[in-house]
Amino acid sequence: MIVCALLLALQDWPHWRGPNRDGVVAEPSGWGGPGWPLGEPAWTRALGSGSGSPVVARGRLYAMGWAKDQDRVYCLDAASGKELWKQAYPCPPHGRHHMGDEQFYSGPTSTPELDPAGGRLFTLSADGDLHGWDAENGRKIWGLNLYATYRVERRPHVGAQQRDYGYITSPLVHEGSLIVQVGGAEGTVMAFAKDTGKRLWSSECRDPAGHTGGMAPITVEGVPCLAVLTLKNLIVFRLDRGQEGKTVATYPWTTDFGNNIASPAVFGDSVLITSEYNRSAICRLKITLKGASKVWEAPFASKACTPVIHKDRVTWAWRKVHCLDFATGAKLWEGGEFGDAGSCVATSDGKLIVWGGTGRLSLLECGADEYRELFRAPRVLSATAWPHVTLAGGRLYCKDRDGNLKCFAVNLR
Repeated sequence: MIVCALLLALQDWPHWRGPNRDGVVAEPSGWGGPGWPLGEPAWTRALGSGSGSPVVARGRLYAMGWAKDQDRVYCLDAASGKELWKQAYPCPPHGRHHMGDEQFYSGPTSTPELDPAGGRLFTLSADGDLHGWDAENGRKIWGLNLYATYRVERRPHVGAQQRDYGYITSPLVHEGSLIVQVGGAEGTVMAFAKDTGKRLWSSECRDPAGHTGGMAPITVEGVPCLAVLTLKNLIVFRLDRGQEGKTVATYPWTTDFGNNIASPAVFGDSVLITSEYNRSAICRLKITLKGASKVWEAPFASKACTPVIHKDRVTWAWRKVHCLDFATGAKLWEGGEFGDAGSCVATSDGKLIVWGGTGRLSLLECGADEYRELFRAPRVLSATAWPHVTLAGGRLYCKDRDGNLKCFAVNLR
């Protein structure tokens, strides 16, 4: 009976930041005492450079990497790492307008998006190659280049030093469409038909695209909406039929480098936004159909890790793990040493998985009143842990920016 209950709790991970795009999962961490039981990896693969994270559904793992002037799209058996199919297409290591920090990244940064119900996989390269694939066999269904199609220019100078990392924001499936942050003169965000790639609508907002991991669904007064960080603002826009792309809230938010790597985090009618550099802060906004109002702003920041909001707490990893009270923004605790890179997953058994720095993996007590580390593996991999850690189907997947991927069975024993 215990085994049956555990299997029922295991989930797929088809999107950026997990099943609900919020870094919270309904399956347990697998913690059972010292060792976690991490042990040796079930399998290891080298996929090529890239900071996008894996997605998992129906026993398959999908990921991207770059090598020898090609982007590669992989479909692997989630249990064994066996390659089921692979596709490749010509692509440079950086977007065509790239500027700044090239030593820290290369290859695809956008996380693929899965539509398990429709059997589709969607990928976006740093150079704007947007593709729809048959998730079963890897057949290319459609493709276009965003730079070429919409004449997207380099992101403008907004502060200290100019930056352009190419396309890094994960697409998002909503009903029959694929929503993409394009950053063109015809719309910051555009929606494309999942089966054909035909453009369906463009957002009212025309800002240049932001440097952020993903977009966050939010329901505002019963209306389905989407929160996105552009280069200059947080924008919340409608998704309901006939009103698609109409802006309901705008809140100014940019940095000297145009770096808003951490995604918007949504809980109820609130959105959290955070960044480092000259905007070293975290801010909670209440969203209505009439706009955004600030609930609180606190002098704490995340450079890359999107905060996880879980059980009235806000947690993220940047240099240290930080924990705030969601209602007030007051600091509850901080601890550990994780460097710039980091991602977190809150599990159903009250644990927090933290993947950061150059390959450090830790397990924390999520609801503790202080930093309480249960387990630490200081060097699971050796390169920067930009890709988001993934927990799906009882397996934990850790990937670094060089494309090394390790799978650990944590809930299958």
